[in-house]
Amino acid sequence: MRGFWKRIVAIFVAGVSIAWVPVMAQSTPVKNIILVHGAFADGTSWSKVIPLLQSEGFHVRSVGIPLTSFGDDLAATKRAIAAEEGPVILVGHSYGGLVITEAGNDPKVVGLVYVAAFAPDANQTITDISKLFPQPLGLTKLTPLTDGFLLLSPEGIETAFAQDLTKEEKALLVAVQPQTAGSIFDAKPTAAAWHSKPSWYIVASKDNMIAPEQEKSMAKQIKATISVLPSSHVAMLSHPKEVAKVIEDASAGKK
Repeated sequence: MRGFWKRIVAIFVAGVSIAWVPVMAQSTPVKNIILVHGAFADGTSWSKVIPLLQSEGFHVRSVGIPLTSFGDDLAATKRAIAAEEGPVILVGHSYGGLVITEAGNDPKVVGLVYVAAFAPDANQTITDISKLFPQPLGLTKLTPLTDGFLLLSPEGIETAFAQDLTKEEKALLVAVQPQTAGSIFDAKPTAAAWHSKPSWYIVASKDNMIAPEQEKSMAKQIKATISVLPSSHVAMLSHPKEVAKVIEDASAGKK
């Protein structure tokens, strides 16, 4: 009998050792951070967050998605993920949330951070998930172009997109604003990474581009760790320290 129990104990100990391997691997902070901007913006959206993360030893890449189609934006993000060595935390702002929801299915991605971002499920569009919520001010400030692209008017940036930034910062956002394909708002992810990856969500309580009620609802749906900031839509520009802190928490797996 003693020999029997020794074998059982040996099997149990071996099983425990194996079970602990992935846990130990996940406890190591992730050092690769990929940032995905939203519609009507470019990679400079992260200009205040990047140096804060770099100062803490993170390797940061801001993806300049072209905003020409969901397929193009997804491809650009996937290339950025492929270029990294090791695990990645994927961060998306606004429409960038749709992009990371799909791109986050890559095995390298171990966590998702949504910053005032859309978080649809598979086969849901931004339009679909927004129907039950109040129409934000920003949607009334769009300027359609002749070929299916959109711009946010200067007034829209000043009053709805970035109302809590300085006059100079708003002017810069107007100057660098890229044209955004209207088709992205009807794009659908084929699979939602938040079902299998831990998520963090920053709600911007003064957002005039996405209803804060919708942000809170999406954050709960994806079972994210939620932070609320008294911010406009561009929380990463008005509250960069707080946004960087959430990203750092995600890198360490802090829920």
